[in-house]
Order: sequence, then C-alpha cells, then structure tokens
Amino acid sequence: MSSTKQVIVSGGFDDIRSRDLRFLEEAAKLGELMVWLWPDALLQKLTGKAPKFPLAERSYFLNAVRYVSRVVEADPAVDFNTLPENFHPGIWVDYEPTANPAREKFAANNKINYRVFTAAELSGFPEPPPMPSAPGRKKVVATGCFDWFHSGHVRFAEEASTYGDFYLCLGSDANVRLLKGEDHPLLTQEERRYVVGSIKFVKQALITTGSGWLDADPEIRRLKPDIYIVNEEGDKGGKREYCQKLGIEYLVLKRMPAKGLPNRSSTELRGF
Repeated sequence: MSSTKQVIVSGGFDDIRSRDLRFLEEAAKLGELMVWLWPDALLQKLTGKAPKFPLAERSYFLNAVRYVSRVVEADPAVDFNTLPENFHPGIWVDYEPTANPAREKFAANNKINYRVFTAAELSGFPEPPPMPSAPGRKKVVATGCFDWFHSGHVRFAEEASTYGDFYLCLGSDANVRLLKGEDHPLLTQEERRYVVGSIKFVKQALITTGSGWLDADPEIRRLKPDIYIVNEEGDKGGKREYCQKLGIEYLVLKRMPAKGLPNRSSTELRGF
C-alpha cells in the first residue's frame, strides 16, 4: 500500500466548473485524491433530477483533471456504509455546499478524518504551474476562447498533447469581446486560464496579449512552437498563412468527441 495518505471526495460532479476544480485542487494537497463518483441513477435519486452530463462523460472529464489520481463509480444501490474496494482514505473532504451530518457520521464510523473547505479557502483562480514533461518533446500551441469548457475541449487537448507539450493560449477578455461581441466572454480570462490549466493534457495555459485573430502572436514568438493546432472551426483568420511565414507546422484536427461521448458545443451549453 502507498505511504501517501489517501483523500476521498464524493459527488455527482455534473457540469464541472471552476468551483469544482478549486475544490479538487485543494483536496489533492492533502494526499492522493480519489473521486467516488455517483452514477446517473444515484445522482437522480439524490438530487431529484437527471444529470446534465452522463456518467461516462463526467468520468472522462474527471480523469483528465491533473489533481485527480483515481475515479471510482459508486454502486447505484450504495448506502454509503461500504467504501469502494481498495479505498483506504485517511481524509474525507467536503466543501460547504455539500457538507452534511450524514457524511460526517459516515467518516467517523469508518475512522476517517472529515475536512470541510470554506468558500474563502476556495476563492480566487491561482495560475496552475506548467505540467512536467520529458526532454526533447515538440512544442504544440493552440488558441481560442474556451469560455464553457466541456468534454469536447478535453478531447481536443488530449489529442493535441500526443504531438508534444501542449500550450493553450486563451484570448483575453478584451479580444474575445472584439471578436465575438459585448456579451462575451461568459467567464473572465483568469477563470478560463485556471480551468484549462487544470487539465493534465495542457502543459501550460496562457492569456494572449495581442489582438484580432492572431492575438497570440507575442506568445507564439516567445514560445517558438513546432506545431500550431486548430480544429476545423478554427481554421480561419489567416492562421495558416501566419504559420507558413514563421515556418510553423499547421495542423487541422477533426472535431470528434472521445469514444462513446456526445458532441458538445460551447454555444449550445452557454445558450448564446
């Protein structure tokens, strides 16, 4: 058994947002983080409504989060009196919206310390440090808004990372408004950088300092990437010609969800 203390969190993690990632980040600082994930039937039973995202999609997203060591799906018939196999947690972690006496009692019955994070402890959006990498890997860059981060974005990052260390340059709030209108973005640049940077496939998330479709020019010239990756929708704005001029390989990926998952659109999820 590992000498590292196991930490357990439990929940549905439906529609994962920055607040969930901050919670997972802080929980992971206490030890090896295990997520006990509610399946669809249990989530509906406990919340009274069907999940927005199916179990497979929620599990896929959580497994891509850099702070999570392991995801185990709960039995729909679980009564929370039996821990998952090979779970030996020293700490059960909650945060204020989900904390309740039943969870505290369960932890006590299983001789597990119970820790509740306050809203103040989860405030802010600290910049995630760069992920480690093996020497000699190529540098890969992509750009975009990533305003409502979803499983399709995770899959794009996963695929891009197979070509090398993946740097994701996020449009600043001012430039997103310039390109998409005054009602954009939904989330601030700091929050978007935090969310994207929490994914293990992303070497580093950066905020662009330029403007227009080539707003990442200052960052690209500093990074000197080998490859600029876009999806089919992003193949515009003079990016191809820009890469030809700088001698950067230009690669267009097909927009495909992870196997078995539905297609997702930020516009549809956001509603505008």
